[in-house]
Amino acid sequence: MAKHTSKIELNIELDENKVPEKLHWTAEDGGISNQEAKAMMLSVWDAKAKETLRIDLWTKDMPVDEMKQFFHQTLVEMSNTFQRATQDEKMSATMKDFCDYFAEKLELKEK
Repeated sequence: MAKHTSKIELNIELDENKVPEKLHWTAEDGGISNQEAKAMMLSVWDAKAKETLRIDLWTKDMPVDEMKQFFHQTLVEMSNTFQRATQDEKMSATMKDFCDYFAEKLELKEK
C-alpha cells in the first residue's frame, strides 16, 4: 500500500545582507499556495541529540505590535498543544496563566 507524503515549502527572499524581505509558504494538503507571511517559527525535535532545532524568521517590515501579538498567539497555541500532547492539566493551566500575564503586561487587546 502506497503511503501519502505531504510537503510544506518555505520560500524566503533575502536582501543583500541576507535579512528576510518576504516570506511565502505552501502547504498543498492544507489548501495554502504561496501565501505571504511576515514571521515564522519552526521547531523540530532531534531525537538523536535530544534537542530542539529552531528557525525563527521575520521580515524587516514586520511591525513590533504585530510581533507582540504573534508571540502571544504562539504561546497560547503552544500551551494548547502541550495539553493535547501530554494531558498535563496542571502545567497547561500554568502556561495559560502566563499567556494571560504576557498579554496583560503588553496591553494586548483581544481580537
